[in-house]
Amino acid sequence: MRRQHRIVMALVLAAGFFAVSHDSSTLASDEEATELENELRAAERAFAKTMADRDLDAFSAFLSPEVVFFSGEEVLRGPHAVSRAWARFFEDEEAPFSWEPEAVAVLDSGTLGFTSGPVLDPEGARIGTFNSVWRRLPTGGWRIVFDRGCP
Repeated sequence: MRRQHRIVMALVLAAGFFAVSHDSSTLASDEEATELENELRAAERAFAKTMADRDLDAFSAFLSPEVVFFSGEEVLRGPHAVSRAWARFFEDEEAPFSWEPEAVAVLDSGTLGFTSGPVLDPEGARIGTFNSVWRRLPTGGWRIVFDRGCP
């Protein structure tokens, strides 16, 4: 009897999990998903433009209060730490690098998104790849929560 009870409980829990994790009311249509991906792509491009414009304050405005940047071996937590570490990239008149999103994806719920693409030196040669996770704000707009570049 005890074994049957455990099996029934496991099935009930599994059914409950499936119902919650696959709630079709939270899934975006293909059109909504494309719209959100375009919105996120535009946010990434605007974020990259802050480097081209040499505008550290605008750069910082894209950072979530919980942001985590992987900077080499160092992990930077919070917008203040990220902005302080990245200030050196905004010092010279010319940007030391640029980036452009190639891959963009958004969860069906529309709450998180991912961007990735090339990092280019001033001459346009690829020197790395960036990978970013973004959170969509309830009021609209996107903020970066995780970022990691790699050579």
